[in-house]
Amino acid sequence: MSRVFPKLAKAITVSAKEGGADPDTNSKLRTAIQNARAQNMPKDNIENALKRALGNDAADYTEITYEGKGPHGVLIFVECATDNGTRTVANVKSYFNKSGGGLVPSGSLDFMFKRQAVFEFEMPQGRNQEELEMELIDAGLEELEENECMYYAYADYTDFGSMQSSLESLNIPCKNAALKRIALSPVEFTEAQLGDIEKLLDKLEDDDDVQAVFTNIA
Repeated sequence: MSRVFPKLAKAITVSAKEGGADPDTNSKLRTAIQNARAQNMPKDNIENALKRALGNDAADYTEITYEGKGPHGVLIFVECATDNGTRTVANVKSYFNKSGGGLVPSGSLDFMFKRQAVFEFEMPQGRNQEELEMELIDAGLEELEENECMYYAYADYTDFGSMQSSLESLNIPCKNAALKRIALSPVEFTEAQLGDIEKLLDKLEDDDDVQAVFTNIA
């Protein structure tokens, strides 16, 4: 949690500064708070993150995405929120370089990933998958999957707001809701290769400026 809570707090602060501190009118903030609660983030931490966004001395965060190739050719998207882009790019570049990889020009990996809105939730009592699919299809649902008693609803990233509103109207609380980059052609790596790759991923995820990391690992 020492790594998760600061990132959740930053997501709340960034969302509040961007669209206002009222979750009823700021869907991005509502999602950030919802995700924080799902991770059992204390209420005081959430309120402090909101206060930071409203303070005169609040940092101005910029959302930046970096693309790179890591060990054994793994493709990686790194999404950051930073108040110092020079620091962030230097750190991210060093992680890639030290792993034997490197950053690539922005947009180089776009055609290899699909941006999707992904919602994770438990199926409410009295509903079944087929009925729920019919109720969500007008909101942009592309696919509904079940895995170990959890359900995952997928939609195009442009339909994030409509999917979120539909789930809320159906009284279905989400454990997590996010925009994700999903590899169109996932690649399988050996256990030894994954060991090398995970060293880079750990360094990236440990960085306070990094909010999310996506790969083409199968």
